[in-house]
Amino acid sequence: MIELRAGAARALVGARHGAALAALEVAGRPVLRPLRAGGEADPFAWAMNILAPFSNRVSVPVLVDGKPVRLTPNLAGEPFPIHGDAFQRPWQVQGHAPDTVCLELPDGAFGPLRHAARLTYRLCPDSLDAFLVRRNRADGPLPFGGGFHPWFPRSELTRIAFQANGWWPENDRHLPRTQAPEPIPDALDYRGLRLLPEGWVNAGFDGWTGSALIRQGPEAMSCTLEATGLSTLLLYSPGSAADFFCLEPVSHPVDAHALAGHPGLRFLRPGETMAFGMTLTWRSVNADPSA
Repeated sequence: MIELRAGAARALVGARHGAALAALEVAGRPVLRPLRAGGEADPFAWAMNILAPFSNRVSVPVLVDGKPVRLTPNLAGEPFPIHGDAFQRPWQVQGHAPDTVCLELPDGAFGPLRHAARLTYRLCPDSLDAFLVRRNRADGPLPFGGGFHPWFPRSELTRIAFQANGWWPENDRHLPRTQAPEPIPDALDYRGLRLLPEGWVNAGFDGWTGSALIRQGPEAMSCTLEATGLSTLLLYSPGSAADFFCLEPVSHPVDAHALAGHPGLRFLRPGETMAFGMTLTWRSVNADPSA
């Protein structure tokens, strides 16, 4: 495990576990839900996952040279491929300083989606930056996407706020129920700070502005989440009994490969790159409890 430190902030990075974060804390208070002891084998027990070459589920074949190629499911119990392969592969450490680590995935591949990736984590006393660059290693143009999958602590005091233009309600297969985003219902209108839903929600929000606020109780650190190059925000909250929830900044809605126009996906030519980043900031938020 690679440790990063900056002031009272501390992060742990599992390079060989999909470049995931195992912990992000400030003076012992978690910003992200930490990896539990002995939980390394479960990729979703970590504090944050890296998603590439796509985010969430893909239900249809990918077109390669005009021919459909079906992707193979990669997790037991999941009928569809999910989150790509970057979170399941070991990454190589290319550089490491007390507050920064650079990681590379030279041989990423999910079926025909062959890619290389470079990830930089930079820890500051009041923030963490994650910046991901990916390159198409295939011989022809292919659709690429991805994002970040942070797991935040949840308590009865946790509130969130963000702005978006619409949402993609899910069906019983955890895929979008509609071909286009719908108006956001009042129960999921997070333009102002409000508590997380009591019940299950697992949906993407379209036209996200790139910023979100997570307000925690005294046991965890409140923070802002800001992203560049990512216009969809996924909210995964299994219910009030869970001790976590996820706000995932990603490039495209769930199953974008099956949606008209492939929203958010980019067709990269061989050797072409795409980049996106995410910053979690906590000092100013915790200094002003009224925010």
